[in-house]
Amino acid sequence: MVTGKSSTCDVYILAIESSCDDTSAAVIRNDTILSNVVAGQKVHEAFGGVVPELASRAHQQNMIPVVDVALKRAGVSKKQLSAVAFTRGPGLLGSLLVGTSFAKGFALALDIPLIEVNHLQAHVLALFIREEGRDRKTPGFPFLCLLVSGGNSQIILVKDHLHMEVIGQTIDDAAGEAFDKCAKVMDLPYPGGPFIDKLAREGDPGRFTFTKPLIKGLAYSFSGLKTNFLYFLRDRLEENPSFIEENKADLSASLQKTIVDILMQKLVKAAKQTRIREIAIAGGVSANSGLREALHKESGKRKWNIYIPEFEYTMDNAAMIAIAGYYKYLRGDFTSQQVVPFARTHL
Repeated sequence: MVTGKSSTCDVYILAIESSCDDTSAAVIRNDTILSNVVAGQKVHEAFGGVVPELASRAHQQNMIPVVDVALKRAGVSKKQLSAVAFTRGPGLLGSLLVGTSFAKGFALALDIPLIEVNHLQAHVLALFIREEGRDRKTPGFPFLCLLVSGGNSQIILVKDHLHMEVIGQTIDDAAGEAFDKCAKVMDLPYPGGPFIDKLAREGDPGRFTFTKPLIKGLAYSFSGLKTNFLYFLRDRLEENPSFIEENKADLSASLQKTIVDILMQKLVKAAKQTRIREIAIAGGVSANSGLREALHKESGKRKWNIYIPEFEYTMDNAAMIAIAGYYKYLRGDFTSQQVVPFARTHL
């Protein structure tokens, strides 16, 4: 297997992220991001969700241009690269195959190490990304991280950069999925989470009451809330066909409050059980203004030290793959050319 360059030199890593519908490439020097390029895929909006086959085809078209732009913006040549990091999983298998295949070929051609990265672990490590000219507070170990996205809702005990333990997670749907599917019922564009967040700022969060599941321990559940929301709207629409249109802001605010309350209730419980006051959030839903406000409120009440990623690092992006790749590089944790992607896994 190829070995890394001397630890006395700066480490330059090209990172590839292709787990879903965004093609992204980033270049990092040690723990400082030099570029982070993301190419989205508008084609899915017409279908109200990601179409896997279309996503993988778009990755094939976008990969080389995105990598080229990332290297140019970083001012780094291919010969300077120390390694290539890529998302191995979890995610859409076809999309992951495109990124994995490109990373393997690129590393092989340059005779540099290949680093596989767990997508979920990378979301957490986005908290450690540094940018030139900007000071950033990073969490101390151990800390708790609430990882919330379209596919995952987990409470993670982070013991060091590469040692994480899931102590609570959803038993069915994720919080991000609840946002998106409830938004679809209200005929909001995809992805619906950001639209609900925007509408919620204009609405009354106490106007409507929705189901909060009674799940033991630190586990989450959002399937009951989705069903309750659907039936609630069905009954109201029978009385008034214009109910959704007339109440979108209040519906969004009430739904968002319910989801945030569910998330925060278990996070508070986890903090009490572990006696940890270093608290972070990560993942796509960590961009939600209601969740961020709730975290700030709890931090003041419970004297938490809180950590929230920059907006650009909350969604799927290669910068988070790059920082994870950097910490794995320091440990000499490289993978072989025989590596294959996986669709589902835990940390």
